[in-house]
Amino acid sequence: MKKLGIGRTFSRIAPVAAATLLALGATSANAATTTGTLTVTAAVAAVCNVGNATLAFGTYNPGGGNLNQTTTIAVRCTKLTPFTVGLNGGGSGNVSARQMSSTGAPTEKLDYQLYSDAGRTTAWGNTAPSWQSGTGAGMGVGNAVNFTVYGQVPDSVANQAAAALADFTDSVTITVTY
Repeated sequence: MKKLGIGRTFSRIAPVAAATLLALGATSANAATTTGTLTVTAAVAAVCNVGNATLAFGTYNPGGGNLNQTTTIAVRCTKLTPFTVGLNGGGSGNVSARQMSSTGAPTEKLDYQLYSDAGRTTAWGNTAPSWQSGTGAGMGVGNAVNFTVYGQVPDSVANQAAAALADFTDSVTITVTY
């Protein structure tokens, strides 16, 4: 067998290598592209949240005048969502005649009212037109729409006669409709 020199081996391999490189280069030079569109969608739901609130009147002194107090209800709704806020009648079931009940026995009643205005003339109920309305500003904590509840324990003859030395409480449901 005749031994080939390194120069002869290279001269036989070089044309094959060159042809391979030309073929690869030709493929890259002739590459084509095409495009399409990826459509991305989402829908934002109408959502509202309302927190709990406490209206603490403090101590009622029969014959000492009306006892007034306020609290705030914070409502967060998806931006631009219209909503209403209603307050039910509490334990009495009557928006026009709310009553707190004593926590001890025998059970006593103390009249009170919740209003939507500082003048305490419009009782805040759970139907139109006595509810309050708003439009959502977004769900972030800083976007809450705040409503002031103006409460009053009237120093009425009924309250003066019914008030016993006791603690009184009621639970009113806040309803946000959107």
